[in-house]
Amino acid sequence: MTHVRTEIASQPDCWERAAKLATAPGLPVAGERVAVVGCGTSWFMGQSYAALREQAGQGETDAFQASEFPAGRRYDRIVAITRSGTTTEVVDLLGAVRTPTTVVTADPSQPAATLADDVIVLDFADEQSVVQTRFATSVLALLRAGLGEDIGPIACDAEVAVRLPLPVRTDTTQITFLGRGWTVGLAHEAALKCREAAMLWTEAYPAMDYRHGPISVAGPDRVVWAFGDVPAHLTDDVEATGAAFVHARHHGGYGAIGRWCGGRTPLDPMADLIVAQRVAIALAEAQGLDPDHPRNLTRSVVLQ
Repeated sequence: MTHVRTEIASQPDCWERAAKLATAPGLPVAGERVAVVGCGTSWFMGQSYAALREQAGQGETDAFQASEFPAGRRYDRIVAITRSGTTTEVVDLLGAVRTPTTVVTADPSQPAATLADDVIVLDFADEQSVVQTRFATSVLALLRAGLGEDIGPIACDAEVAVRLPLPVRTDTTQITFLGRGWTVGLAHEAALKCREAAMLWTEAYPAMDYRHGPISVAGPDRVVWAFGDVPAHLTDDVEATGAAFVHARHHGGYGAIGRWCGGRTPLDPMADLIVAQRVAIALAEAQGLDPDHPRNLTRSVVLQ
């Protein structure tokens, strides 16, 4: 058993533990203008949160790669997401700004935490695998709970997701992930997981933009996987190319949700991301790769 498999399976419990921190000092309050910063996976979680927070009417919220933060803009709070607390771009940003800052991290002993005004520690969601899974989704569970969402039913969906049949064959040659609104960030994260763990050709787009060019790569032995709402006729357009279409409402195996979660359907998109994580690991193992230690990657990017 790889570390990442164990970490993926532990997400339902981690999400419920994260939700208990929803009143922690430093989480944005209604009306604040907020920037969320991170790198890679953390940036994608920030994208999802930014869309959800604005959708909830809590205030203007932007998400940036830490290296691309617009220093000239005014924000009431900056939320930095960093599992390790050592990522160079995040540490540099925290040391340069005067705006109140909150760091969400797994390790409060590292530089990011020492530079922040407020620190929220998710050490229970830390990981041994280089590939992030449960820390990232636990951060999003925390942030969703901070917006008033009930994480209990979502964690129930996660219990389903860790044991659903996988909707993608291990000889798949390409996957494109799609999202709308807050699930665009999830689509980018799913694509990153398959690239990191399995070195698979993956892409990610807003679902409405997919037919404006990217659909040209769809075809047999390829997959289009959508999170959340699906635009009208997209399913038919994808299937006409010969590609398989994966979506919580359409995949036959997802019918099991009703048996396990009191009839809740479809799967919450964050739980659907768990299925994508599992697919990434299965694709890696089918090639004899070690998903705990992807090629060219380390736990944190620390630049000299």
